[in-house]
Amino acid sequence: MRSITRAGLRAIGLLAATGALCAAATVPAMADEPGTTWQPELSEGTGNGVVVSPDGARFDRSTAFGAPADEGDTESSADPAEVVPTGLLTLAPRTLDTPTREVDSRLVADTPPGSTASVDVRGKRAGGGWTEWIPAQDSRTELPEAVTEVQGRLVLTATGAADPTVRELTLTATPGSGAESEPVTEAAPRSYSVFATREGLVGGTTANGHKIVNRDRFVALPSRRALSANGKTDYSVKVCAPNGRCAIAPVWDIGPWNTKDDYWNPSNQREMWKDLPQGVPQAAAARNGHNGGKDQFGRRVANPAGIDLGDGIFWDVLGLKDNSQVQVDYLWTGSQRLSAIRTEGTPDIQILARPEAGAESVGIAVDATEVPVQCTSGAFVRIGDGQYLPATAFTGLPGDVPACDAAAPPAPSPAAPDASAAPSTPGTPEAPGTPATPPAPDTSAAPAVPDASAAAGSSPAPAPAVPTAPSGATPSAPAPSSSTPSAPSAATGPGAGAPAAGGATAGTPSPGSTTTTTPATGVPTGDNQAARVTPGSAQRAPSGTS
Repeated sequence: MRSITRAGLRAIGLLAATGALCAAATVPAMADEPGTTWQPELSEGTGNGVVVSPDGARFDRSTAFGAPADEGDTESSADPAEVVPTGLLTLAPRTLDTPTREVDSRLVADTPPGSTASVDVRGKRAGGGWTEWIPAQDSRTELPEAVTEVQGRLVLTATGAADPTVRELTLTATPGSGAESEPVTEAAPRSYSVFATREGLVGGTTANGHKIVNRDRFVALPSRRALSANGKTDYSVKVCAPNGRCAIAPVWDIGPWNTKDDYWNPSNQREMWKDLPQGVPQAAAARNGHNGGKDQFGRRVANPAGIDLGDGIFWDVLGLKDNSQVQVDYLWTGSQRLSAIRTEGTPDIQILARPEAGAESVGIAVDATEVPVQCTSGAFVRIGDGQYLPATAFTGLPGDVPACDAAAPPAPSPAAPDASAAPSTPGTPEAPGTPATPPAPDTSAAPAVPDASAAAGSSPAPAPAVPTAPSGATPSAPAPSSSTPSAPSAATGPGAGAPAAGGATAGTPSPGSTTTTTPATGVPTGDNQAARVTPGSAQRAPSGTS
């Protein structure tokens, strides 16, 4: 994700013919139903790409996100995308007297030619977490379950010369018949093996307005439905490398490649690509011919990535040297109890292999993330198989957390994905390119040799074609490959996020390097995600939004 102010983006607004500003009041008809109605205060909203004044919430080109920067001579830039700069304004939540599953939204907005104004809505679950953001369709949003707290988010886009402005938003929550919340049954979060790339882009701005710093610790997923607000951790993942090291980190950016690909959801619930099986990112399917090998913007897909990792997660925590297959738990999708951690001024806390002080580190949890709580073992809390945090790291624990020796068996794996519309897999990915040496990792979080009996993922496992066990399960190792170096596609400052001497940038071998081709033996199809790295794949996959 790139800020619209990057090179190659500033002219986007000049590409469309200048249209006269036309005031358009978007006021759909409402059913005559009782309910709770309110108008969120726009001035209390927070976000990126929107500024609020007495006239309303106006699209702000200087901080909007969504258009990919000029990637230079790389495979992905062969098909320029029609991107849509976007701004988001998250509004204050509203507590309701009665549960609801349906929210009506009415906008009064000025929408000049080439611009749009719409609303996303989410609700707080009985277990305390949020549903995903659901875009309103014909002014109505149907939530996946009954909730008693609702929040709205404005979405403004502009490709023309004039900017949209929202004057007023009215939300109405309709109490539903039998909408009382059902008892919560604990279920594990969805978990999939996907291909990960390194984000880089130090000095750039993410979709939620976060300024990327050196060795940053966050992730990007290709859908705004699971985008946390800047500094928030409502949507977080646990990502584990083949070496058994794991990181729990917030989702602060959108990408790689697509922006409407919530592939972790059932096929019939995906915003786009409903023809693909659950758990398969469209970029992976594109590498096997889906959509003509292109993403939602018509760009040639250069790698099968389903998640981007901040440099600190990629290099320092997981100890990766190149793009890799990883196992990802999408923590907000389960109903396991989650508890927030506080690190007392440090950016993260070490996850230990055993419930004892001084045990080796097998990963980190970023400050303020909510982590799964399984059971207690003395002064420690187990958050996954062979993964422990000190109880003092939590802001509060549920009163009924069992002791580990009396805990129930681990939660079952998520249900098998909806494979009713499995895509064909014409062909296999190409052979990889040249390896590279990453910069020396941060020694404060350098991978330690885990205890073979306790560290999560110490035993190899075959690459899964369906969801695999979450909460510390070992991610399947990718097919052996020697691949292009992980390097940012565009750095915003000299040396920002660059690998150590000898590495290459922009996903191509460094001058004078030699490319060694490895025979493509045993290369899995896009259905199980163990796709190979190819020339051009080390770049952070560009993304736009609409």
